[in-house]
Amino acid sequence: MGETKVVFKISDRLLQKLFDSAEEKCRQNIKSFAGINVLIEGGGYNKVWIETQPMGGAMYGKRNLEVAYNNQKIFMDNQRSDGRLPGSIEYTGEKLIPQYDKFQGFCFPGPALDVYYMTGKDPAFLDQLYDVLKKYDEYLWKYRDSDSDGCLESWCKYDTGEDNAARYGDAPDYWEEETAPQGYEVVPMASMDFMSYSYAARDTMAEIARIRGNMDLYTRHRKDADSLQVRIREILWDDEKGAFFDRDNKHRKLETLIHNNLRMMYWKSMTKEDARRFVEEHLLNEKEFWTPMPLPSVAISDPLYRNDEINNWSGQAQALTYQRAIAALENYGYYGLIPRLGRKLFEAIGEDCIFVQQYDPMTMKPSLIGVEGEQDAYGPAMLAVLEYISRMYGVVVKRDRLIWSSVKDYTGYYEQHMNGHVYRIEHIKDKAYAFIDDRQIGCFDRGIRLETDMNGKELYRYNGL
Repeated sequence: MGETKVVFKISDRLLQKLFDSAEEKCRQNIKSFAGINVLIEGGGYNKVWIETQPMGGAMYGKRNLEVAYNNQKIFMDNQRSDGRLPGSIEYTGEKLIPQYDKFQGFCFPGPALDVYYMTGKDPAFLDQLYDVLKKYDEYLWKYRDSDSDGCLESWCKYDTGEDNAARYGDAPDYWEEETAPQGYEVVPMASMDFMSYSYAARDTMAEIARIRGNMDLYTRHRKDADSLQVRIREILWDDEKGAFFDRDNKHRKLETLIHNNLRMMYWKSMTKEDARRFVEEHLLNEKEFWTPMPLPSVAISDPLYRNDEINNWSGQAQALTYQRAIAALENYGYYGLIPRLGRKLFEAIGEDCIFVQQYDPMTMKPSLIGVEGEQDAYGPAMLAVLEYISRMYGVVVKRDRLIWSSVKDYTGYYEQHMNGHVYRIEHIKDKAYAFIDDRQIGCFDRGIRLETDMNGKELYRYNGL
């Protein structure tokens, strides 16, 4: 089927350096886990985590389809019989060790379906993915609504991947039991994240049913997902404040304004109107989330904001948030914000091309010390750089569509080699030229995002990059 790779040449020296360095350092994070190659998180994190690595693997599929596939399968193949998926998987002493001591986010359903398309639409993969999601959703509702109020719960800090977050109070880091913790200030916490895990599973099961042509099953899952979206809003939305807020174990609203609303946009569990309000009133608010280095984990005006430099989700802007923000904004049509965030990330990383986990929201300074000393080659930072470049200057193979993007600045070209085809976009002066296998399929003004089918037929056009 030919080589899978990206070729990118651009007239800006820093951007080229960032691309080349990110590609080179990403390769360092490919490791053999029990004989299969996977992409670990990197930067001192030597496992695969379900909050990062299915998504990271799917993004890396532009360069390596084997790794993209393995980063999904390793979680699917290690699902417990009760439906619980490992929050992380370690490989040590020549043993693969799935870890069920936290949920650690759930950036899995969408990327796994992306990889189904990338790797040839294998029916067995699709069947397994559907079964995994069904069992996982059933597990959530069997165990994670301990007070039976119709809202799923987070029981520890690592359940949502919010290491050291002040809003969790005295909550434990880990919790592996199927009975809820007792005697803590906040947990069990009614959680927008956990409700979104279920929504993402149901939304993806509906899409799988549609792919299979089973419209009765599609309708059922779509109804289940839609009703869950309504329930999330009933319990956790604050209409006066225009955002979602979790609730503590006494059903009191946790007033901390958190970026997890953007996570909900990643999982598509928020309505378009609620997303509009969060983006316009909070995300783009310079006193909250649109800081010099945007996307702090907690609004900088919030009493629980903390500007701690080492692995803390109470304040500093996280590379993982930048990575997730691309899909979150695309899901709701905020395409014009993607280049703005990309340029901020490029500027913050700068000439040193050191890729770290966190950035100071006010000074844009990278926090160079990680959990194991000086940090570099942190996967989400590198993949975010490469992904923003693809949404600003590239062509992206997205399921059964091609996304062509050309912002108004530098000249150059971007090629995606995948599955025996070459997709190429050239940026020359004020025009962009799109090619499939050396056949020009279009010419358009720069500043445009164009979506086509796989043969180049235009399906959608956005003017505002």
